[in-house]
Amino acid sequence: MGLTSTQSRRKISDLTEFTARVLVSVGLPAQDAHRVATLIAEADALGADGHGIFRLPQYVKRIQSGGINTRPDIRTIQDHPATALLDGDNGMGHLVMSRAAEIAIEKAKTAGVAWVGARHSNHAGPASLYARMPLAHDMAGLYIAVGSANHLPPWGGIAMLLSTNPIAIAVPGAQSRHIVLDMATTNAAYGKVKIKAQRNETMPEGWMIDRRGNPLTDPKRADEGFLLPIGGPKGYGLALMFGLLAGSLNGAAFGKDVVDFNHDFSTLTNTGHLIVAVNIAAFAEVPGFKSKVSEIWDLMKSSPLLPGFDEIRLPGERSAKIYQDRVANGVPLSLELQGALDQLADRLGVERI
Repeated sequence: MGLTSTQSRRKISDLTEFTARVLVSVGLPAQDAHRVATLIAEADALGADGHGIFRLPQYVKRIQSGGINTRPDIRTIQDHPATALLDGDNGMGHLVMSRAAEIAIEKAKTAGVAWVGARHSNHAGPASLYARMPLAHDMAGLYIAVGSANHLPPWGGIAMLLSTNPIAIAVPGAQSRHIVLDMATTNAAYGKVKIKAQRNETMPEGWMIDRRGNPLTDPKRADEGFLLPIGGPKGYGLALMFGLLAGSLNGAAFGKDVVDFNHDFSTLTNTGHLIVAVNIAAFAEVPGFKSKVSEIWDLMKSSPLLPGFDEIRLPGERSAKIYQDRVANGVPLSLELQGALDQLADRLGVERI
């Protein structure tokens, strides 16, 4: 949790206020800007550094290039007792998916389980942001999205037809010991590649290979290769199926129709997502279930260790520890990121962070 010599800390509230100032300056209404800014800062607080304020210059560039609608009419176009489909009107993905989560939670209160899909959305930050939202209502959450650029070929191929297509699942436990899985279907999310490039760092072998199958460790040469799926063909299979459910089923982009938002800042991405809320009370007595989750937590932690391991970690445990540290001590920003944010502020004429 310590700092390197090239990092400084910023309060989460400072990140939120700065991000909101920036978004208002490029046309978002104040309420929407604050909602997006809160979620961006929460991503950083949870340790999802590749999906937090690091993305702000990219969002601004898309907005100023006409690639994002700053005043969308986010509306429900299909509505049933346990399902809904939203049209995001090309708004910020954070606005679209927080609305989708609210609808799913409300429907699950009566239906027990609710599935809400979205189309005509945009990049929305880390998957766990939305899977976690039902936790506050004693519900489990599941989120899947089509990634915002294709960096993965079908297993055995070289054509970029798939993205990192992430999944997050959050299950409530007693004493806030929630178990939260958040993962890409590739060994590394592309945001991590972009952070390595900004910091002039080398990628580990296993993240990417070039089109001849050789390890690719220079993040600035990422366009010469592609990400590797988790578990070989199994990760490819998951990416494919998640794309069908979050993309094709919703009438959103998938496959060759996905727009690379890292290089194309004006074309509408038509990003697709889905969120599922599961009301624990529809299946079990809530306190008893949450206690059982905590028992499972303790059982996993008590496992004897293999040589070379110092502890068993559960999904979401590291993020929870990072969150506690960053709430108390602030979010670390690299000098490179701080410089990029300063340049953005100066260009837009807003107060620096």
